[in-house]
Parts: sequence; C-alpha cells; structure tokens
Amino acid sequence: MQVLLADEYGFCFGVERAVQMVEEALGHGARVRTLGPLIHNTQEIARLEAEGVRTISSPAEVGAETTAVIRAHGVTPGVQRELEARAERVVDATCPFVTKVQKLAERAAAEGRDVVVVGNPDHPEMIGVKGYAPRNAHVVRDASEVAGLPRLHAPLVVSQTTLKLKTFLEAADAVRARADAEPQIVNTICSATRDRQDAARSLAGHVDAFYIIGGRHSSNSIKLLSVCKEQCGRSSLIETPDEIDAEDLRGARRVGVTAGASTPNWLIEQVVARLKEIGAAQEEEEATVAR
Repeated sequence: MQVLLADEYGFCFGVERAVQMVEEALGHGARVRTLGPLIHNTQEIARLEAEGVRTISSPAEVGAETTAVIRAHGVTPGVQRELEARAERVVDATCPFVTKVQKLAERAAAEGRDVVVVGNPDHPEMIGVKGYAPRNAHVVRDASEVAGLPRLHAPLVVSQTTLKLKTFLEAADAVRARADAEPQIVNTICSATRDRQDAARSLAGHVDAFYIIGGRHSSNSIKLLSVCKEQCGRSSLIETPDEIDAEDLRGARRVGVTAGASTPNWLIEQVVARLKEIGAAQEEEEATVAR
C-alpha cells in the first residue's frame, strides 16, 4: 500500500507563529494563559498544557502577573482592551490574515458602509471580526442567507479565512441583489487554506482512500474533508492514528493524506507511520495466502 502526502498540509504560517509566540513566552518564565484554545487542535493544546500553558474562557480569569495570549482567531477590540487592563503583558497571536479582515471591516464601518462577512457566525474568528464593525456587520454562512439581509449600503464583502472559495463567490454574487451600489468584494480566504484545498483536491482523485488529519471542531479541516469527498468517497477526518481501522483499507493500494492548518507535524508523522504499518501487515498477509 502506497501512502501519499498532499503537496501542502499541516501548520499554516499563522498557527506556527501563534505556537512559537507562546513557546517564547514560556521560555521567559511567564505564567501563560490563552483566551480560548490557541488553535483548533486538541492534541497540540494538550502538548502546550503539559508545558504549563492554561486555557481560560474569560478576561476576568487573567491575573496581574499573567501573560495573556490572544488566540490565532482573534478577539473583539473590547476583549483586547480588557485583557490589556488586567494582564501584566498581552501577546497578540492573531493570524495576520485574520487581522486583515478585521481592519477591512473596521475601515468600511467607519465610512458608514455595510459589511457582509461570509462564514460561520459562531466561529471565534467571525465573532472577533464582527466586533470591529458591531453596527454594520452581517455574518452569513452562504448565498442562501443573503436574501434575509436588509438593503445594504455600498457593502464590503469579505470572507472567513478558512472558507471554501465557491461558497464565498456565490455569496458575494448574491449580495449584489441586496446592495444600493456595486459591492467591494475582497477575497480574504488565506493562501494556506486555498493551497491546502487545491493540493488535497488534486491528490484525492488518484487514491483509493483519503485521510484528513485535524480537529473535528476545526473549520479548515472540515472544509478539507468536504473537498476530498468530492473526488474520493472513502475520505475520513481523523484526529489521531488510533482512529484508523485497518479493515477500512482492505483493497486500497494508494492512500492519500493531508492535514488541517492546525495539525502539528509530529501528529502527521504518527498517522503516516500507522498507515505504513497497516500496509506492511496487509502485504505480508497477502503473501502468506499466495504461498
């Protein structure tokens, strides 16, 4: 059985940057607390917790001798101000791609324009972005929800950074029917998301089974699963190698692997090793039967 990795997978720039910032804070002996999970990967969060990092759910939990870390998904301006008032130091680990969306929304709102953000309204990234245009922002999941919006004034249309491009373009096109002027459409899907989806799509059509390694609460991992299923019906989202059932790989000669943007290399290596172990066992079994 051949195990093939997609050309692009795993930690994106923003996630790697956030993890490095936390580890640097730990290296200085800081008492580190992250507001919400730093990234959407349970296993990497557990690794950081073993090093002393703790996750808190409210700025009220920040002490005066604490280094507070803003997660990669960002927060609202109000939450950031509260952290700065309570903590000894605040480390802003917001992904630069998310920061771009925040600034675009803030600028449009300051100009009195409406802002349409295509994404999951319950996702922390979207909650943070909306905080930069609290009276002007409308978060829609897709084109079907645009019809429920009020008449829009000179709208800006941006996207959650991990969205599928097709979903964003369809929603942006639908906004035109609700706008009093041609909307400003800015594709803010990050390049890492796009590259990982393109690489996964390219590989998925040439394998018998496909594994996406990532958190089940990770938006970009879920989108990768959707992309892979379009080309390979035997696509599965897993968090750890223990979830791989060898029986599911019977008859599979080529198995594809990719990973979400919050998935660390050490976890990817474990999954690849497990797949190779299964492949070797099945080849030995086939050879025994042939004899």
